[in-house]
Amino acid sequence: MAKAPDVASFDFNILLATDSYKVTHFKQYPPDTCKIYSYFECRKGKSDEFKETVFFGLQYILKKYLSGSVVTEEKIQQAKQIYELHFKQSVFHEEGWRYIITQHNGHLPIRIKAIPEGNIIPRGNVLFTVENTDPKCFWLTNYIETILVQVWYPITVATISREFKKILAQYLHKTSGSLDTLEFRLHDFGYRGVSSQESAALGGAAHLVNFQSTDTVAGLLMAQQFYDCQMAGFSIPAAEHSTIISWGRSQEKDAFEYLLKQFPSTPISIVSDSYDIFNACKQIWGDDLKDCVEQRNKDSMVVIRPDSGDPVETIIEVIRILEGVFGSTLNCQGYKLLPSFIRIFQGDAINLHSIEKILNTLKNEDWSAENIVFGCGGALLQKLNRDTLNCSFKCSYVERNGKGLDVYKQPVTDPIKGSKRGMLTLRRSPDGSIETVEEGKGNPEEVWQPMTLDLLVAVFENGNILQEYTLAEVRSNAKLQADDPQCFKPSVELLHESLLKGNS
Repeated sequence: MAKAPDVASFDFNILLATDSYKVTHFKQYPPDTCKIYSYFECRKGKSDEFKETVFFGLQYILKKYLSGSVVTEEKIQQAKQIYELHFKQSVFHEEGWRYIITQHNGHLPIRIKAIPEGNIIPRGNVLFTVENTDPKCFWLTNYIETILVQVWYPITVATISREFKKILAQYLHKTSGSLDTLEFRLHDFGYRGVSSQESAALGGAAHLVNFQSTDTVAGLLMAQQFYDCQMAGFSIPAAEHSTIISWGRSQEKDAFEYLLKQFPSTPISIVSDSYDIFNACKQIWGDDLKDCVEQRNKDSMVVIRPDSGDPVETIIEVIRILEGVFGSTLNCQGYKLLPSFIRIFQGDAINLHSIEKILNTLKNEDWSAENIVFGCGGALLQKLNRDTLNCSFKCSYVERNGKGLDVYKQPVTDPIKGSKRGMLTLRRSPDGSIETVEEGKGNPEEVWQPMTLDLLVAVFENGNILQEYTLAEVRSNAKLQADDPQCFKPSVELLHESLLKGNS
């Protein structure tokens, strides 16, 4: 029996970054196979909650794990020993991996085409394709499925974050007439709630596609290192319960006052529900420290943070108390606005449903959405999985002895899990919609220029990154269409221009 190697002595090993059963698949394909072609999509689901997706995160995976000379003799030996122990027999394709070293200098003979990152694509369309470039490495295409499919996470976070943005944009526009502060209306509080540092980085960066407000430092570093953005998000000084209750209950006012003195010229968020949020707003903020609060301005505002109770009921009561103490004015849309030196921050129990309920209740009470900023953690970065958007990777085309064959699955028990067939093209139809065209389908007599261009861009080939996107470009692709505030759909013109640019 082989002795287990010291895993800590090796760098990341792509040979080990797969599901166990895939190690045996090189023996399962037809013996004359020379090409395997697969694709990734977010299938249409039974729920219509998310009709479109934000494509983001593949660039990180390619740069971090797949680019360059990733196959070495040391890694082959490590994988060989691990799999012999794991399977209790010799099933590892040592010869195939060594061929990649000798013939490709350890570079993966793979071609990947993908939609430009940040683009908004309706569910049910191909997002990227993968194929082998060396006929002897047909087995490699689906070997790397496992690590490629992990792009589901940043795609899902970016998609959910953008849904938050749509809701916020709609109410902000209705009640204030301006979207100037939209990108700072949802703060990422998810760092501690995710499963790992890498999750925090990927999820945090995915949120930053849509917003510029975060406390997840790992996401900032991800955006800086892999998407060429020096500083992607911002924050302000903020209290937590430990910094308040360490003063003792009898000195809550002293704690608040001390914080105001420590941060006199910057916005400061102060959690105020350690004991009694309503007393804190009415007595401490509204009486004891009223003069101190009123001396501040929009650049040094006090942000009151409730952090418990029913969010709708609590926020309505808090804003009524603050209005009674500090007054309010009407904005250009006829909605009430607290003085610029004081605002509310709600970071507890926020999800897509509760945020809309809160904003709708405020609107019905004649309050502008300008009065409140939100924070979100678990519902943004953690309460999701691969099935949230039905992310799937499937083989659709093979070549055997040089002859092509369109392949697919079509389970009689679940039509939703049927897969596409053939080599795929993503294009824009004459009516402006995006559609996936399967090889051999469509009308060959249609002449569309430049609409017939494949919107999938070659991003990776034979170990080399062919196309990179900055976060600025990703954000531009993902931005909302501001001239349609009722729907805030992605701009057709902007999307088409960016896709054409990627193909140039």
